[in-house]
Amino acid sequence: MGRVQVGDKAEFSRMENGDFSDSELIHHFRGVLVAVSAGDRENYDELVGYLHPKGNLNPDEVAILVTTLKALSGAASYIDSVHHEALLFAVSRMSLWNYGTDVMDALLELIISLAASNGKYIDWCLEMLVKHFVPPYYLLDSLKQENGIDRKTKVLSRVHAALKEIADLVPLAPLRLSPIVVQKMPSVFSKEPEIVMYVENMLKLESGAIGEIIGSTMLPALVDRLLDLDVEIGWDGILQEDGKCIFEMELEDFTEFGDDENCDSMPPSELLNRRKLQGNLVVDKVDSLMVLTFLHLESCQSSGRLAEVFDVLLGSFQKTVLNAYKSKFTQFVMFYASALDPEGCGVKFAMVLTDMFCRDVNPPITRMSAVAYLASYLSRAKFLSAALVTNILQSLVNWCYAYCKSHNFDMNPRAHQVFYSGCQAVMYILCFRLRSLMDIPRLKLQLLNMPMEAIWKHKLSPLKVCLPTVVVEFLRQAKAAQFFMMSETFVFNDMLESDFSKAFGGMDRLDMFFPFDPCLLKKSESYIRPHFVRWSKVRTTYDDDDDNEVSDSGSEASDDDFVDRNAMDMIDDDMMVSVEGLDFTPDLNKMSITPKNSLKYGFETRCTRMPARIRPSTSPESL
Repeated sequence: MGRVQVGDKAEFSRMENGDFSDSELIHHFRGVLVAVSAGDRENYDELVGYLHPKGNLNPDEVAILVTTLKALSGAASYIDSVHHEALLFAVSRMSLWNYGTDVMDALLELIISLAASNGKYIDWCLEMLVKHFVPPYYLLDSLKQENGIDRKTKVLSRVHAALKEIADLVPLAPLRLSPIVVQKMPSVFSKEPEIVMYVENMLKLESGAIGEIIGSTMLPALVDRLLDLDVEIGWDGILQEDGKCIFEMELEDFTEFGDDENCDSMPPSELLNRRKLQGNLVVDKVDSLMVLTFLHLESCQSSGRLAEVFDVLLGSFQKTVLNAYKSKFTQFVMFYASALDPEGCGVKFAMVLTDMFCRDVNPPITRMSAVAYLASYLSRAKFLSAALVTNILQSLVNWCYAYCKSHNFDMNPRAHQVFYSGCQAVMYILCFRLRSLMDIPRLKLQLLNMPMEAIWKHKLSPLKVCLPTVVVEFLRQAKAAQFFMMSETFVFNDMLESDFSKAFGGMDRLDMFFPFDPCLLKKSESYIRPHFVRWSKVRTTYDDDDDNEVSDSGSEASDDDFVDRNAMDMIDDDMMVSVEGLDFTPDLNKMSITPKNSLKYGFETRCTRMPARIRPSTSPESL
């Protein structure tokens, strides 16, 4: 194609005066671009000058910029990354956030044209769009105002539409987009508004038109970033170790975070702990991202996508969160997803954890972590049926009993870590659930037929090795329920832990790992609360039957006892559990779900105390 001769800037003057037709402008710009390779840069340099960001543009300057961008879109196939590096750099410095809709549309047209014209520009164009997920730093605060919200809507709607158009024009573009989005994700040190806004766009991609292709990448990346932030929050020096018993004082017994007027009865150390968490910038970021994730899960539930999304989250949980022992909050993503679909996701999560513990092929550390999650989940999830809990208890007891029969050895905490973790899980679950299970005749019979006493009396001596506070509470309830008789007396002198429990817990102290202890995040906790069992609401076997008063925890009425008062919260008894692709024992494959009224005598409110001890690598409340 012949070059258009331009002299004394006459052609650009004609462009400024509007004397060019669209086709003439495109032809002219093509000539300017081609001339660069021959050494003629005069008109090219002037063209680049039009693109460099300036201050507030007057209407004429806006018109010229729009015209230039549109003409470049028509000449996109003539742009060369070597000869026209200055032009590409000038375009890359332009931000949609700084312009009106006319310039936005013209700039996006150029980006889309470049992506479609040459495959080597795909990454450049996608990066250009992804960087607009977040505005320039100086504009972040303005987005809280009405005009800022309007600008945000205009920019981001156009960005996502452009990504969709590029995906339609270049089918492989979404595969290139995923790593770019993950790579450009703000770091743990970024400001809260920045990372929250970026994640909003990630979740919009996940649920959008190209979500089928990139969705499986967005959610794991979000979980990884949550975990990165989570482990940045160290308990050392923040939360005080003041409790001597897991079942003494529960941090969530005081519902208002930071409302000192409601904390008159809070022990000084507890009040100090809450105040020290407040104002922690990392905690605030985690809290905001958790809420954003919860809202996305609710949206997925409404659109019928929750089961699909849950599978992605479950895979991410198994790969990263499960063995991250310093995780304090990230795991509640799984808890809330399970709460939104108790019959599907809720049951599946419990069964996967059970399977991970029972499979000998898994590393011991993974099995111990899985059963710690399982025990905490079954104890705390208000939405799980008593029948499900009983059937999983049956599987855990059966495994422990089989282990006893094949290991006729004396007590050795380090050599039998997995066994002791399974025993402690059984006791911990029963501390929360024994009363409610014993009140249901068929489940009581199932419990009484479990070979627990043989396990507790075995030479491996789990009652001497497991965490003393769990053992003491379990034995107290078992005695009150006449669950079994122990001839031996255990004296722990009010110890929270023992050398034996330290030994089987290992370096990561998995003997003290209770991952679903109450969530201390102010905003996130309000989502978890309706689905969560508080120790202060649990009726133990040694409670008086007529003691039906509300506990002194300060909990509001919406946080009802662990009772099936809401029929929608429970699963029908006749419904059979079946999860494809999971290889479970016959007991789990055939488990039934408790009737809606079967727990009416279950966990009710009472005055009590709960955990306060805090240790690194553990959730705060149980320790």
